[in-house]
Amino acid sequence: MRCQDLRQCGQKLVRRRPLKPREGSEGRMSRCLNTLDLVALGVGITLGAGVYILPGEVTRNKAGPAIVISFLVAALSSVLSGLCYAEFGARAPGSGSAYLYSYITMGELCAFVTGWNLLLSYAITIASVARAWSSTFDSLIGNHMSQALRGTFPLHVPSFLAKYPDFLALGVVLVMMGILVLGARESALVNKWFTGINILVLGFIIISGFIKGDLHNWQLTEQDYALAAAGSNDSSSLGPPGSGGFAPFGFDGIFRGAATCFFGFVGFDAIATTGGEAQDPQRSIPFSIVVSLLICFLAYFGVSAALTLMVPYYQIHPESPLPQAFLHIGWGPARYVVVVGTFCALSSSLLGTMFSMSRVTYAMADDRLLFQGLAQIHPRTRTPIMAILASGTLAGVTALFLEFSNLVDLMAIGTLLAYSFVVISVLVLRYQPDQNLSKKEKTENEIGTFEREASPLESSLCDPISTNPTRKSGQIVYGCALLLVLLLMILTMILAQSSRYVFSGDPAYTTVAVLLLLLIIGVTVIIWRQPQNPSPLTFRVPALPVLPLVSIFVNVYLMMQMTSGIWVQLGIWNVIGFAIYFGYGIQHSLEQNSRQQPPASTFQALDENIPGTESS
Repeated sequence: MRCQDLRQCGQKLVRRRPLKPREGSEGRMSRCLNTLDLVALGVGITLGAGVYILPGEVTRNKAGPAIVISFLVAALSSVLSGLCYAEFGARAPGSGSAYLYSYITMGELCAFVTGWNLLLSYAITIASVARAWSSTFDSLIGNHMSQALRGTFPLHVPSFLAKYPDFLALGVVLVMMGILVLGARESALVNKWFTGINILVLGFIIISGFIKGDLHNWQLTEQDYALAAAGSNDSSSLGPPGSGGFAPFGFDGIFRGAATCFFGFVGFDAIATTGGEAQDPQRSIPFSIVVSLLICFLAYFGVSAALTLMVPYYQIHPESPLPQAFLHIGWGPARYVVVVGTFCALSSSLLGTMFSMSRVTYAMADDRLLFQGLAQIHPRTRTPIMAILASGTLAGVTALFLEFSNLVDLMAIGTLLAYSFVVISVLVLRYQPDQNLSKKEKTENEIGTFEREASPLESSLCDPISTNPTRKSGQIVYGCALLLVLLLMILTMILAQSSRYVFSGDPAYTTVAVLLLLLIIGVTVIIWRQPQNPSPLTFRVPALPVLPLVSIFVNVYLMMQMTSGIWVQLGIWNVIGFAIYFGYGIQHSLEQNSRQQPPASTFQALDENIPGTESS
């Protein structure tokens, strides 16, 4: 009896959601967002906190002028994951983003973990951007607000709380919550205005940086630092000098900076949450993701280069870097232009992220993995009113009490985890069979497969018996993908913790790394030899299985750069999530009474909703 109970519990954890919308759920929200709205959403979120906040902290304390390389590494990870999001957006358009994709392909427990960590990432992003909005305003008025709050409401727990409660940050979150309640069309219009002004200001910053910049700021020495310290009234205001030069903190600093810079590219996945409100989601979502990433990459590289050319890296202001940079070069009035752009960028980032968080919350509540009341739709505006209020309240409280510097890495690791699930799902999904065959053709294929089952295992792995995916080839890819993830985790752990031993030629570490690399190549070849699903899509990830493999490697490597304290915090958050899931979600899930599907059939169902793949 106990074994049967465990088996039933295990089946609940891996049950999958069908692609087709449930009866009564389709059309509950208004389909009013076009492609321009989606591009503005992705660009608005990504070019908010990343451009105006991250260069200060990362350049000063982690990477120096080599922040441009850190942004390149972070962009690589985001682009690789973004391509996978684009293919999934073409296959499975709907609200929920990575949560929905994981539910369809990997099962309920993985979906809940993905969605729960996405909510964490969104909440931290909202809190961080709101704090940045408040900090920028405070800097503009001479820091009088922070000084007054610090003296009136001091918080004496510096390990995880801010030095004072930020009531302005809370107020900004509440204002954006009110805009979202008005409706998707209205909030998209406001977001487009904010984003347009932001792009104009960023162009001004890049041009100004290259005009007033000095290449010597990429070649600073310890003597330059000593002169700066001697000429400063407060030497403690300077950042650490490192070893000087373009990369003063070495390759370790570049990669630690990249792990934090990844925060700046969070945003494109928000486009995938609009599947329930986009006019043509199967086409507009993939296109918008690719265009948004291209725009954001160019902006990040240009702004980070301009900033480090204008100001020595150890003199960059960590909280308000760009306005202070214009003061440093003697263009005082220009900082007010930057401040306007900063407020618009942070506002669009805040509005877009709150939009995305509310849609993921709604999707999870609509599936009953979170409390059902959060899925309530307002009858007039057709917005998920309770999800907006609940997610906004959580983010507002976070912005009120928690410190920005303590949040960024935790957000990044949660997002990297969600991105990795999506990449694995795309890799597995591409090699699963579809339902385009008639019953007669299916029967013939199954007979042919049965007749050749006696073939050696090597033949099945490296010389598939069919040119089209079969259930057996799909299962081979599924198993190889899981093995690949395990091998990559071990390899990245070795590279992150003991890279100096590997590259210095230490026999033990080098041998282990080489063996792991050979195993990874072998498993990749096995996956590559399996037949892919030929179903036509508006977008397909190129270079499978290599591109997803590289994406997983980069994502996992960046996660391994995080400290043990960040992993502990992530574990605590997930313990809270498991309490909700096992206490409520697993019992109330809408898949509770659905018929259990064999693993392959769930993947097959995805193609039923793709134009041109209907059974004849």
